[in-house]
Amino acid sequence: MKKKMNYFILLLTTIFIVGCTNVEDPSVTDVKTDSQEVTTVDEKKQKEETATTDVDEQAEEETPTQSNDELFSGYTRIEVDGGDLSGYREPNVVVDIGYGDREYWAFTNEYGQLVRVIADEIILQDDSNEPVLSSGRYYSDEAKVPGVESDVLDEGHIIADSLGGVSNAYNITPQDSTLNRHGDQAYMEEVIRSAGGASNFEAIITYPNTETQIPSSYQYTYTLNGNEIVDTFDNVNPDEVNSSLGLTDSNPSDSSNSNTNGDISSIDTNGNGKVTIKEAKAAGFSMPITSDHWLYPYMDDRDNDGMVGE
Repeated sequence: MKKKMNYFILLLTTIFIVGCTNVEDPSVTDVKTDSQEVTTVDEKKQKEETATTDVDEQAEEETPTQSNDELFSGYTRIEVDGGDLSGYREPNVVVDIGYGDREYWAFTNEYGQLVRVIADEIILQDDSNEPVLSSGRYYSDEAKVPGVESDVLDEGHIIADSLGGVSNAYNITPQDSTLNRHGDQAYMEEVIRSAGGASNFEAIITYPNTETQIPSSYQYTYTLNGNEIVDTFDNVNPDEVNSSLGLTDSNPSDSSNSNTNGDISSIDTNGNGKVTIKEAKAAGFSMPITSDHWLYPYMDDRDNDGMVGE
């Protein structure tokens, strides 16, 4: 009887041990499964956070240093047709004066005076793909800003047609005719054209008082080939200034002006009866050719300003 009891106790002990082992195994498996699920959720969360960070960083890189909202702060943005001949300007506004898709921004002060023009990039006129008139302009006339009715003042563009500017009052100021056609203004435009455009362009226009629309001076800042250029000049006749300083030679030095024979055979290389700027330069003539030059009648003055090759 005692022997049977020992066997029975041994059997119960064995069953108990086996039962404990079976109960513990599922718990271990469950712990591992839970651990794996937690790891998977954490990894997914980390990937989502990383993706969000990458998108945010990319957005920051693509955001301009200064948005238009910041740039136009304090001004009302309006749209004005590029060929609008009205000389009236609204105060404290900003207007796009770039032809086509160009973005050239003009700003007025509280008196309606045009005081600033900026452009990230100056894009030259493309007469092959844009509707340019035979005069070389986009429009047949310019805005009648008060003051341009003067005999000695032109309807001067801040950004010329050849540089992609329009002709409304937000790009026009009454400017001394000689300055506009032959002086610093014309020279500055030629430099930009010759370089194929410019960047970081800014024009600051100054007035003698708050009543007039005729500027007293201009300052142009722009970048060409990595070099920043600053041009500052008064709205006056440069010839008169030079004469007062004794810098003007009273005797004409260009003897070629005296040639009245009209023989262009040695200049007109293609024999079509017309002389191009390239042909004139190749023959040794300096630009611009003005209306009093004997070559002028044989050349194409596209903008009819009495000057070719400006």
